[in-house]
Amino acid sequence: MSEPKKLFIKTYGCQMNVYDSERMAEALGGQGYVETQSPDDADMILLNTCHIREKAAEKVYSELGRYKGLKAAKPDLKIGVAGCVAQAEGEEIMRRQPMVDLVVGPQSYHRLPELEAKTRNGEKALDTDFPEEDKFEVLKNRPKAKRGPTAFLTVQEGCDKFCAFCVVPYTRGAEVSRPADRILTEARDLVERGVREITLLGQNVNAYHGSAPKGANGEGGDWSLARLIWALNDIDGLERIRFTTSHPNDMTDDLIEAHGTCPKLMPYLHLPVQSGSDRILKRMNRQHTAESYLAIIDQLRKARPDLLLSGDFIVGFPEETEEDFQATLDIIRASNYGYAYSFKYSTRPGTPAAERDQLPEDVKDDRLQRLQALITEQQKAAQDAMVGKEVGVLFEKPGRLPGQMVGKSDHLHAVHVEADGLTPGDLRRVRIIDSGRNSLKGALVE
Repeated sequence: MSEPKKLFIKTYGCQMNVYDSERMAEALGGQGYVETQSPDDADMILLNTCHIREKAAEKVYSELGRYKGLKAAKPDLKIGVAGCVAQAEGEEIMRRQPMVDLVVGPQSYHRLPELEAKTRNGEKALDTDFPEEDKFEVLKNRPKAKRGPTAFLTVQEGCDKFCAFCVVPYTRGAEVSRPADRILTEARDLVERGVREITLLGQNVNAYHGSAPKGANGEGGDWSLARLIWALNDIDGLERIRFTTSHPNDMTDDLIEAHGTCPKLMPYLHLPVQSGSDRILKRMNRQHTAESYLAIIDQLRKARPDLLLSGDFIVGFPEETEEDFQATLDIIRASNYGYAYSFKYSTRPGTPAAERDQLPEDVKDDRLQRLQALITEQQKAAQDAMVGKEVGVLFEKPGRLPGQMVGKSDHLHAVHVEADGLTPGDLRRVRIIDSGRNSLKGALVE
């Protein structure tokens, strides 16, 4: 028998790209590929790219440049670029880096086997279409390999919001929700393979409105994200449900209620606000206000008092004044985040904000440092407040010390415990006994 071909995938960006990379590996598995952790012995290198970060395309070109020596030494090596940079750049990637054999957008990766076959015949392969067929349905016959205790599951893609700073509507397309019955089938399959926690993914996940045929856990018609979560709650063996990333305008009453009543929905929510200034929010085309955002937070905490909140912030957006920035600090203080992700604004070609007058970099740097200092203070307070409490911990892997296991709490804190007999996939009650810099220390509750 011939040796299997080796595939190296480098994944950039969000959890949805992690999920997509897994599906790409499965698609190429049917072509005789097995994954390798090193590009040096690969027969195909695939970069699954993200367009969110600053100078994303240039970073991809730089990464490709590192593989020129490998390609020269191994002419049969195939190099591909997938994901959002592939969608945005298209043929330009092959023009700038002629060694690239394959370019595929995030909506077309189910066609990888045909594209790979073209490269083996000496052709260049490019597919950045938005095809009509359901890529998830094409790839539904997945290998039944054992999985770890946690998994991502994409339920929605694309975005119709058109925030002024964001490229997602252009690279991922319009909002599309997967049918509910197909999601439930995939979730049951994951549970059969060892998964105990599923995180539902979408560019705008709480805009989910998937169809369901009659008889699929109740009546047919369109399902909201809350209804999908309740259906997942009924799956035996699935112990935890999370979802990300949400938009404030789609935080519906039934979803807020689910946070207080659905047993398996974890007390953690990522709800980006981006700015606390109504003037800047309007310029961002966020379609919500600081007041409406805080009202949602108030409703959520009434439904689930122990909810841990995380958010996203952009500082230095075009035209942002010091007064606007102070309003952002105000909303952070009012919201009291357990986690947050913050970034300096950087231009994305083709987006409305890229054409506006930009703030000086030193102003952006100063504001980012001040914002992150406040966020760090809140994160530490939230973590320290867990000491003495009992939480559920789903253990995922061995820790750095002998006999130590590491997992995630209900609130997504990293928790390490020293105890005999723990294995990945164990879900146990733990009393938190200490708070470190980035993790909590716990002891099993007997």
